[in-house]
Amino acid sequence: MVITEIKVFPVNEEKLKAYITIIFEGCFVVRDLKIIFGNTGLFVAMPSKKRKDGTFRDIAHPLNSEMRSEMEKLILKAYEEELKKITAAAQKNMDVLANQKRNLDDDDPR
Repeated sequence: MVITEIKVFPVNEEKLKAYITIIFEGCFVVRDLKIIFGNTGLFVAMPSKKRKDGTFRDIAHPLNSEMRSEMEKLILKAYEEELKKITAAAQKNMDVLANQKRNLDDDDPR
């Protein structure tokens, strides 16, 4: 199965960095994957459900390490690209605000 789309929904929490939705071959969606900042860096957690005994069990997950590795590589790349977009948009907004402030300061007769 080929991942045809990855949607990244960043969050600003200490350990949870983003929710992920992936689409396989344009016809099968898996939601609620998570990018977590753990002890060894970022990793992708599969969607899971809390059981009555308090433990969690994956709802969906790759069946082999090759697929897990490929998914993690593509998901983390999409996350990094989304962060770059957010950073660029924030910088653009900061530049606009700085220009507006300069214009206001130029118009100040003091």
